[in-house]
Amino acid sequence: MRVWTRAILATAVMACAAVLPVAAQTPVMPILDHIHLNVPDQAKAVEWYQKNFGGAPMTEAPDRLMFGDTRLIFLKNDKGQPSAGSALDHLGFSFADLDAKMKEFETAGVKVVTPVRDVAGLFKLGFIEDPWGTRIEVVQDPEKLGLRHVHLRGPDPAAVLAFYKDRFAGDAAKMKDRLDGLRLSGVWLLVQRGDAVPSEGHAIDHIGFRTADLAAKTTELKAQSVKFTTEPRPLKLASGTMVNFAYLEGPAGAKVELVQR
Repeated sequence: MRVWTRAILATAVMACAAVLPVAAQTPVMPILDHIHLNVPDQAKAVEWYQKNFGGAPMTEAPDRLMFGDTRLIFLKNDKGQPSAGSALDHLGFSFADLDAKMKEFETAGVKVVTPVRDVAGLFKLGFIEDPWGTRIEVVQDPEKLGLRHVHLRGPDPAAVLAFYKDRFAGDAAKMKDRLDGLRLSGVWLLVQRGDAVPSEGHAIDHIGFRTADLAAKTTELKAQSVKFTTEPRPLKLASGTMVNFAYLEGPAGAKVELVQR
C-alpha cells in the first residue's frame, strides 16, 4: 500500500513539474543604455558631438549627451586607440540630406574617410572619423535620423547577434530587408564579419545594457559561463545619483557593461 502511494505521489510530482513554466530571465530593458567613448578631453568631446550630431546635455553628469534612449558617455583616456578593427568597430548616424551634411563636415575640418556613395536598395553612406579615432558611418535614412546603429565585428556574425539577443534584449530582424541585426529601441546592433581585437582601450571602449536587478542578472549570466571582468559595484554620478554596474566580456572581446539605474 505504501509503495503504491509513493508511486502515485511521484507521478503527481512529475506531472506538476511538466507544466510549471521555466524560470523567467532577469529582464534587460530593450534599449542600448549607453556607448562609452575614450577621449583625452571630455568637455571638448561633448562640444564636438553636440555641434556635429546634436544630442541633449544631461543633468546626471557633464560628460555625456543623450541621443533618444541612448547615452553617449565620454571617458577620459589619453591613450585611446582607433575603433576600426576592434570588436566595437564603428557608430552610425543618419541625416535627411547626407550630401549637405558631408559638405558641412568638410567645411568644419572633420576627417572624411570615405566619400558619399549610393548603395542601391539601402541608402547613401560615407565614413568620417572623430578627432579621437572613433570611426563613424553617416547615412541618409529619413526613416531613422540621429544615432542609428552600432556596428560590431567578429568572425561569426550570426553567433555574435545570438549572444546579445539570448542574454540581453532586442528583436532579430533584417535592416532594410537586407542586413541581419538586432533591433533595440531606437538603435540597431549590426555585425561585420572579420577578425577583431578586444574593444577595451579603443575609441569605442564599451556598450552598456540596463537591467532592473544587476545581482540577479549577474548570477544568471555566470551560470551561462559568461565571463565577468568586474563584479557588481556601486558608483556615484556627478549629480549624486547612485548606480550599480558590472563589466563582462562579449564576443570577440567586446567590453559590455550591465548597469542598474
